[in-house]
Amino acid sequence: MELTSDLIAPCGINCGTCSAYLRKKNTCSGCLTPGNNKTHCVTCRIKTCECHKNTPYCYDCDKFPCIRMKKIDKRYREHYNLSLINNLTEIKELGLTEFMKQENIKWVCECGERLSVHRDDCVTCGKKYR
Repeated sequence: MELTSDLIAPCGINCGTCSAYLRKKNTCSGCLTPGNNKTHCVTCRIKTCECHKNTPYCYDCDKFPCIRMKKIDKRYREHYNLSLINNLTEIKELGLTEFMKQENIKWVCECGERLSVHRDDCVTCGKKYR
């Protein structure tokens, strides 16, 4: 299952690595998908920010990184060892295509299954990767 660029949220989260996207039941289709009915995605203050009327990603905003981005980045760095601000900076510098190539390598377990940013181990084989 290849990760695609439409799974990158405005804040830099790769929805394809989210446990809600990867689970078998009551899955989330991704933050930017039209049919997404997950409350936290629909009401997300970053996603619904006025800056996203002209650009899909936060890195194009004059206020980047704003206080909302700093808060979510801090939470993801502390809990999941991932910086969303760094993700957005890489997307801006490398381009979305190259970023996605790297993501498709980074988030695959040795057993071949997709890894979740919200876990320290593979749900399929149990191997620790952090």
